[in-house]
Amino acid sequence: MIFATTDLCDANEPAIAAGTLRVLAPVFARQLGKRATFAGQAATLKVFEDNSLVRAVLETPGEGRVLVVDGGGSLRCALVGGNLGQLADKNGWVGIVVNGCVRDTDELNACEVGVRALAVHPQKSQKRNVGEREVAVQMPGGVVHPGDWVYADADGVLVADKPLHAG
Repeated sequence: MIFATTDLCDANEPAIAAGTLRVLAPVFARQLGKRATFAGQAATLKVFEDNSLVRAVLETPGEGRVLVVDGGGSLRCALVGGNLGQLADKNGWVGIVVNGCVRDTDELNACEVGVRALAVHPQKSQKRNVGEREVAVQMPGGVVHPGDWVYADADGVLVADKPLHAG
């Protein structure tokens, strides 16, 4: 799928005004993985400094979806690293958007997945199996619901209630 988030914004101004197309805050500037541009339906997680559920979800078939992780904006540890990037790649996920940190940048850059995050951090997260799956998550700039459409490229990340592309 070929698209530009700038063109999607221009073509869907009424949807932005109505709130059915949300432009996430420009805080996901850290781009990793081989997919500079990606789009797919959202699977959502709400966690805090614990990536147990991130692994559990990425172990399932991605089917072209984007995992959106609300990590509470924590900058104290990474929620996604190289092993999880490889798992996402192997299982057909097209992207991961993290309201938090990632690590193992060289390993993530070798994966056929697009990754957006607030920052990188060398420390791994805790493993307490705490968090929520498939819930509405508040990301910087807008809410993401399970099944929403996520579009990401070099200019930003968009979230739409319905697909903005044909097919």
